[in-house]
Amino acid sequence: MKILVCISHVPDTTSKINFTNGDSEFDTNGVQYVINPNDEFGLTRAIWFQEQQGANVTVVNVGGPDTEPTLRKALAIGANEAIRINANPTDGLFVAKQLAEVIKTGGYDLVIAGKESLDYNGGMVPGMIAGILGSNFVNSCIDLKVDGTNATAVREIDGGKETVTTTLPLIVGGQKGLVEEKDLRIPNMRGIMTARTKALQVLEPVGADAATKAVKFEKPAPKSAVKLVSPDNLDELISLLHNEAKVI
Repeated sequence: MKILVCISHVPDTTSKINFTNGDSEFDTNGVQYVINPNDEFGLTRAIWFQEQQGANVTVVNVGGPDTEPTLRKALAIGANEAIRINANPTDGLFVAKQLAEVIKTGGYDLVIAGKESLDYNGGMVPGMIAGILGSNFVNSCIDLKVDGTNATAVREIDGGKETVTTTLPLIVGGQKGLVEEKDLRIPNMRGIMTARTKALQVLEPVGADAATKAVKFEKPAPKSAVKLVSPDNLDELISLLHNEAKVI
């Protein structure tokens, strides 16, 4: 089984976020980048298929040379090889078209992507890939088993879970549940050294226009100061909740 895991290169959630050029561009200065958490759950599940069923695991990313350390980390975790599509990931449709071309030419049986990246939270790329290729698609996937060309997936739905069966080739939008956080792999020294010798192929992008453009970013307003009310003054508390907070 050939598995392709789509990797997004995203800022660490502890990074301080700022914007430049009139709040139209993200400021990358001083920002630490990591594997998108939803993608990391998918990668760990792919490594499980590698260990249990002999699958070959390739990771792919759309981005510039600055994303290669993230791909190398995925190789250190256990992926067999990596592909970087040399393009700026301008919007979801552009990224989906680039990834679809890699999938089409590579003949992958299973494609695992995070259901969304934690920077833009678009939640559109896995579904767009499936639409472009006409492949089966399961989103919000929290469990996945493959037997030959048959797959059984569990997806999170509002208020519960849904179990579905389908066939390969399959596109999955994964999240926490594909594996638990305690099962995530931390690269060891052997994995890091081995990753240096694994293939990292750079491909030029196929022709595709971006359908959207970021015009402006805006950070949430800072939290207002906390008002402390004496526990003996319930009238003041009720007045504040009613007239200022407007929650009652």
